[in-house]
Amino acid sequence: MSTANAQPDRRAAAWRRLGLTGCPDFWRLWSVGLVVFVVRWLETVAIGVVVYQRTGSAFLVAMMTMLRLLPMGLFGAFLGAWADRIERRTTLIAVVLMLGATSGILAVLAHAGRLEVWHLALASLVNGLAWATDNPVRRVMIGEVVGADQMGTAMSIDVGANNASRMVGPTVGGLLLAGIGIDGAFALSVLLYLGALVAALRVRYRNTAPAGAGSVLARIAEGLTLVRGDRRLSGTLVVTVVYNVFGWPFTAMVPVIGQDRLGLGPSGIGILASMDGIGAFCGAMLLAVFLTPAWYARTYLGGVTLYMIMLTVFALIPIPAVAAAALMLTGFGGAGFSIMQATLVYLSAPPDMRGRILGVLSVCIGVGPVGFVGLGLLADAIGAHWATAAMGLTGLLVLALTRPLWRAI
Repeated sequence: MSTANAQPDRRAAAWRRLGLTGCPDFWRLWSVGLVVFVVRWLETVAIGVVVYQRTGSAFLVAMMTMLRLLPMGLFGAFLGAWADRIERRTTLIAVVLMLGATSGILAVLAHAGRLEVWHLALASLVNGLAWATDNPVRRVMIGEVVGADQMGTAMSIDVGANNASRMVGPTVGGLLLAGIGIDGAFALSVLLYLGALVAALRVRYRNTAPAGAGSVLARIAEGLTLVRGDRRLSGTLVVTVVYNVFGWPFTAMVPVIGQDRLGLGPSGIGILASMDGIGAFCGAMLLAVFLTPAWYARTYLGGVTLYMIMLTVFALIPIPAVAAAALMLTGFGGAGFSIMQATLVYLSAPPDMRGRILGVLSVCIGVGPVGFVGLGLLADAIGAHWATAAMGLTGLLVLALTRPLWRAI
């Protein structure tokens, strides 16, 4: 075959991979994830604005997002070991029902004028518990229905949905908050979860627990032993910890910086927050088409580096247009990191231990509350933008210092 003909054939194969033909269950699972992602970002922005307006505390705003991450750190390993022993489709349906019920209760409280900050904190914690199941339940299901050879493409599309939600969710949340109040935001969440429930009920994939599965604690120990002995896995998880302690927490400061430093209102803050998602969505789609396994590690490490640099720029530049452009580039870097994070862990883990190892990944993501607490306290002390810049620069330094631990990736 000539070189001229080979190039179009490669492009056609890439687009066929992107379509994942013959995998209807993947698209059902993708739909569930899309709804959960949209609602997460919609409510994060709406809750952040309301909490800051009521309390004036950047620390409390950071704590709302921190509470969504806390269950990953506390229960991620247990959920991962447990997920290898359960029927995942049933669990997925139960998770969607729990999320919908939580948003429904908040909508009723807000409509009645009885919504308090502690209600939002408790709901954030409950939602975080549901979020902690995503890696060991829904994403393991995705890997099983598409196969290991298409896992990178599937994760690109799934992360693309997450990032598309970061375009839609914050904008819709800001507009609803400005137009009809937070009760409208929660009511929309309930409607979206009903669509996710329909998609989950249509999933045909079933799994069975292995015979003689053993205790949850024993399975956790097996997973941790594997991670310690595999330098690729341990290195990947080290980078995850760096990102979630020093990078990810800055998202909680976007409403604060948008209001105090850039002078934006609720709708403007929602649009600003969506810029990250626009960049991430574009990055995810490009990677879905063009990324090859040879570039997995470089995409992972380059993504987190770009993310840290651009969040620092966002914090320091007081011009809304430039800040928005920096957020778009954080999204581009975050897409590479997020896609490769789950993909590298999934591909490195033995098939019968993937739930457990992805549970350990959830724990590493769940250390993020350390960063949220530190950023919140620092923001109250020196200002949100200076605190955010300090976290980004510190993240770059820690990433460089931990190179001996992740160079094996």
